[in-house]
Amino acid sequence: MPRVEFYTAAVETRDWVTAAVTVVIAIGIAELVDRALSRRGQRLSMAVAGGDLSPVATTRLRLIRRLVFATIILIGLALAAAQFPSVKRLATGILASSAVIGIVVGFAARQTLANGIAGILLAITQPIRIGDLVTFEEETGEVEDVRLTYTYIRLDDGRRLIVPNERLAQSSIQNHTILDPRVQVEVSVWLPPDADLDQAIALIADEDEEIAATVAETDKEGVRLSATTWAATPSERGKAAAELRRRWLRLLREHGLSSVEASSAASTRLGRVRAES
Repeated sequence: MPRVEFYTAAVETRDWVTAAVTVVIAIGIAELVDRALSRRGQRLSMAVAGGDLSPVATTRLRLIRRLVFATIILIGLALAAAQFPSVKRLATGILASSAVIGIVVGFAARQTLANGIAGILLAITQPIRIGDLVTFEEETGEVEDVRLTYTYIRLDDGRRLIVPNERLAQSSIQNHTILDPRVQVEVSVWLPPDADLDQAIALIADEDEEIAATVAETDKEGVRLSATTWAATPSERGKAAAELRRRWLRLLREHGLSSVEASSAASTRLGRVRAES
């Protein structure tokens, strides 16, 4: 009997070692494949675009990398579990009642599966892409990452809005840069009612720099003038707005046109994003 117990313990130890080695190898292969895909994407971007990949290609490449990584890890875990006879017997029983188990597992993981499928659809159809400026449920920000189950949106104040992909697929979302990566930036200044509005508009309007100005609003306490320009990317809209506002206020002071209040807002041709100065 002692020999039998020793043999059984040795077999169990060997099974655990084999399973651990299998998992480690799977992780190593997944990392190597992920790095290879990343390098392939970089070489492709240099060959085709001479720089970074487009938002469409970047979004799809990240999804492919994560799917491949997860698939390799799952295969490794399955092979590791197959080293144990008890797991094999359990798997045989599960396969015998696969229909019932499938219904139970599918119902329990419905939300996760729905998010995963929605993530794949988002990466294929591309209603939003990494780097796009979007508005979702009155929150506006730049798409930072589109993962398999969640999408990360960086808001103007630095917060991250993490949205389940199923909600994105089922809801309406404004994509301000899907056709043009530029973002229209708006800056407003308030002047006294008796100020020379034509001169104030002429100071900032510049066709060469695509700066347009107009009277946006009138009130008994003053008149709001608005000037618009374009930022090259969503991430530059705050800097562009600040620079345009600073320039306009300086010109108004130099010409004796004092403003009573200033505020800025970033907007696009499809919608307006306001940020208090």
